[in-house]
Order: sequence, then structure tokens, then C-alpha cells
Amino acid sequence: MRSRPNLLARREPAGRRIHVIGLQAPGLPIPDGDGGVIESWTDLDPPTVKASIDIATARDLEHLPAGTVIAQAAHVIRMPYHPGVTTTTRILFRGRAFSLTSVVNPEERNIQLECIGVEVV
Repeated sequence: MRSRPNLLARREPAGRRIHVIGLQAPGLPIPDGDGGVIESWTDLDPPTVKASIDIATARDLEHLPAGTVIAQAAHVIRMPYHPGVTTTTRILFRGRAFSLTSVVNPEERNIQLECIGVEVV
């Protein structure tokens, strides 16, 4: 009996990764002088990877768990595995910033990450 292929286990062809994205993690808070703090960001190592960015469809959202219910357009971002990418990671692409609401490492194989990203405006 043939088993159904796991949709999450399919590997994104390198030729589909046409975008170069920046990866940043939250840095140390910087005092603003008024008793508050300013959020800072630090680049991950390596700071950029090639990825595919697609508008998330209803089918994508059924297969990739969303960490948050949102009323904004979501994007599916697929990239090679990067150990520093979590839901606190910020993705930069052509002057836009995406917050990750979901990060999936299919079958825990450390080959590819499939993320749901929401544009921060």
C-alpha cells in the first residue's frame, strides 16, 4: 500500500528561492533616556538567505499551523533550515518587515523551514 506524500515534507526547489531576505533577532533593549526602552535588532549568522515568498492560501494555513489569529494577509516563506529562526525572528525584504507567526521544520529534518509571516506596517 502506497502512503500519501506528506505535503510539509516536500522540499522547495532551489530555483523557487528567488528572494534574498534578511534575518534578525531581537537585541538588547536600549534605554531611551525617559525611563523607557527602544527595541533593537541584531543580524543572525548568516544574516541573509534565499527564500520563496508566496501569499498564503487557505490550504497553506490548514497545513501550516498558525501561531496567532490575524486579520491581515499572511505569506508563506520557505527557506533553507536556519537554527536561529524562531517566531521572534524578523524578516526583512525590500524595505518591508515580516513577523513570523509560525515556524515549521518538516519532519524535524533540519533541511527546510516553512514559515507564516505577517507584514509589519
